[in-house]
Amino acid sequence: MANSKATNNYIMENDYQYKDLVATRLYCPTCRGSMPVRERLLLVLPDGDLYEYLCCNCGQTLGDKKVSKGHDFLL
Repeated sequence: MANSKATNNYIMENDYQYKDLVATRLYCPTCRGSMPVRERLLLVLPDGDLYEYLCCNCGQTLGDKKVSKGHDFLL
């Protein structure tokens, strides 16, 4: 029983490492290769922020991601 509790604590403590992934390179069809990207805030939404990934070479949008806001506080 004690081992199970220790395992659960370990899992809960290490869940944080995958909550926010950031891309550094993505495939760009214009440049025809894996290119470095920069992340730009696109929209601020009530439930999270929307970011887009832009190719550093040509500026084309290569993808996006939504980062959900935590519900730790109330206004």
